[in-house]
Amino acid sequence: MHLIRNNFLKYIFLFLVGGFGYGGVEILYRGFSHISMMIAGGISFVLIGLLNEIYTWRMALISQMVLSAGIVTTVEFIVGLVVNVWLKLNVWDYSNLPYNFMGQVCLLYTNIWFFLSLPAILFDDYLRYFLLREEKPRYKIF
Repeated sequence: MHLIRNNFLKYIFLFLVGGFGYGGVEILYRGFSHISMMIAGGISFVLIGLLNEIYTWRMALISQMVLSAGIVTTVEFIVGLVVNVWLKLNVWDYSNLPYNFMGQVCLLYTNIWFFLSLPAILFDDYLRYFLLREEKPRYKIF
């Protein structure tokens, strides 16, 4: 029996877990966060989890990490355009970092997201297994 039967509720739950997790990481790193980062984290966490729904367990963990870093960077870029450029809230600005794009994303943070994606992938998989009674995770590294 699934603890959360409704897909909508499942994704809301995962969105909240990812949003609070992302916000928590940012608070540990910067000392503060913004609601937009929690939204970006929730969207990113749901999309990262969808990788296993789309590709099942055929995809190597390293490939999931590469795609996850791309997902988080893309979400952060879109949220940055809305929050920082359009709404002019100036939540973050990476203009002073090398290899940045429009000050919204940069290569340094894409690399950091690559490494942080591993705990996110594992956490999502085991949340789904233990709480949502989905398939038991299995991995291939490469």
